[in-house]
Amino acid sequence: MRIARLAPAVLLPAVLVLTGCGGGEQPAEDKAEGGGAFPVTVTDARGEVTLDARPERIVSLSPTSTEMLFAVGAGEQVAAVDEYSNYPEEAPTTDLSGFTPNVEAIAEEDPDLVILARDAEKTADQLEKIDVPVLVLDAAQTFDDTYAQMRLLGEATGNAEEADTAAGEVEEDIEKIAAETKEGLGDESPTVYHEVDEGMYSATSDTFIGQVYSELGLTNIADQAEGAAESGGYPQLSPEFVVEENPDLIFVAYPGADAVSELKKRDAFDTVTAVKEDGVVQFDEDIASRWGPRIVDLAQSVSDAALAAQGS
Repeated sequence: MRIARLAPAVLLPAVLVLTGCGGGEQPAEDKAEGGGAFPVTVTDARGEVTLDARPERIVSLSPTSTEMLFAVGAGEQVAAVDEYSNYPEEAPTTDLSGFTPNVEAIAEEDPDLVILARDAEKTADQLEKIDVPVLVLDAAQTFDDTYAQMRLLGEATGNAEEADTAAGEVEEDIEKIAAETKEGLGDESPTVYHEVDEGMYSATSDTFIGQVYSELGLTNIADQAEGAAESGGYPQLSPEFVVEENPDLIFVAYPGADAVSELKKRDAFDTVTAVKEDGVVQFDEDIASRWGPRIVDLAQSVSDAALAAQGS
């Protein structure tokens, strides 16, 4: 499979633009079984990538990308996924690492397309040297990034129409949840504290999870924290700050059977509204950290908690 990559003049992170084939002579079109024609050119986090033929042995080393591939109809084309790609159930999980990819181990899967997360992009150059096409995807910062990545993967795998439908359904679901939540809340805007880990790192509205809260009409206390602007969206909050802000809701985004009970034991946390009124919610760690089609589940869980806190 021929690989063509052109670096764009300006590359905006987390914005993935689908493009058609460029001008000039093109090989004869390869009609994909799932819709679409090849060759096809898409733009990933590094630049343009041209795929000559529909990939039939895809290796996904990103759990989010794995979920997207199955959602857009490319599941049967996925030959292997990384050790943390545990959803959907039929995903062919292996011991391949997405954090420290091993080129030889990947090559043994005989892939005709490899999907990597941005932090593993150094591996992309090595794979392309042995003629393995690679797509590198950034972590999404907005819902629009999610929809764009689903459509990009659909285009790259010959499932463009199904991907467009799937992305549209996710977008419609998110819009519906947001509208119903805001209607239920009325003029109220519950305050929320999102806890990334036990160290009390949080997430502002500039992050993906922060957008979930803002889209549903919640007020994020981390936005006002000292150093929030310089934190890259993830400031470390103090117990005193959280107690003073007195959030209506607290979302815990890390695992542990005792995570919620331990949080409630912190000094003065028994005075916080979220603790007093049973407004502390523990997310499924995977759903909270991925930006694929299950963002609908994430948004719904936030909505349920917000409306319950308001007595709606």
